[in-house]
Amino acid sequence: MRTAVLVGLFFFSPLSALLAEDATQCLMRYKLQAGEELRFRVEHLANTKTRLDNADTTSSVRTVSTKVWRVTDVNDEGEMTFEHFIESVEMSQKNGDADEILWSSDSGEEAPRAFRGIAEQLGKTISTIRINDQGQERERLNDKGTKTDLGMGGITVPLPEGPVKLGGQWSVPRQIRVRTEDGVVQMIKIRELYTLEKLSAGVATISVRSEPLTPIETPKIKSQVVQQLSNGTVRFDVDAGRTLSKQLDWDETVVGFHGADSMMEYRARLTEKAIDGPTRTATRR
Repeated sequence: MRTAVLVGLFFFSPLSALLAEDATQCLMRYKLQAGEELRFRVEHLANTKTRLDNADTTSSVRTVSTKVWRVTDVNDEGEMTFEHFIESVEMSQKNGDADEILWSSDSGEEAPRAFRGIAEQLGKTISTIRINDQGQERERLNDKGTKTDLGMGGITVPLPEGPVKLGGQWSVPRQIRVRTEDGVVQMIKIRELYTLEKLSAGVATISVRSEPLTPIETPKIKSQVVQQLSNGTVRFDVDAGRTLSKQLDWDETVVGFHGADSMMEYRARLTEKAIDGPTRTATRR
């Protein structure tokens, strides 16, 4: 009987409750290894409808690409350097009643003029980036791309400073440049709000939502902002220290951005998924 009481006290003691509570939090850190290559399948779909002077214009784009991070170095401070490039791409574009433009880099055909700039970058390093284990950029070299994320999320997911419990949040500030009715450039402050929604089998599910901090006072400004706001979910492998997948969605309508009868509808989705596991390559010397 005494043994049973002692066992009962152990399982229901404050210490036991604290241990159970600790199991619902995690410390997330990037853990890339020198010499490995990480591949991701990225698909972006977007449909836009614009009404100006009672005339409707529609456009749609679809891009499926394989992006690669080639990790070249991990220094003594744990900062990781990788080369970012696009290995292959499949693209389509349609504007109004014009014929749809299609091209795949695997086809062996020359890229149409609309896609030629992208075709010329395939297999070439777009940028060389050094990050710390929280995913914060420390340096960017040979940058042929853009630092603007256009609401599609940065090159990495920013991670919190310390352990986070389920439901815990952290945020990252950002600014968007817009132009007012008078042609004046204005900076709109926003924050990317991240929430740890789930932790299962070593995988953290994180929601992300962009929240404007500067009041958006006119439809013209709103039309420039909506495409740059994130709303979606990220899955992060806590044990391996890397992103497994990401999905961001847009569903926006702006009325009156260029006159009372004007309208813009924007529907889009971006998905990104790691392809198998990381592959090892020979470390460059």
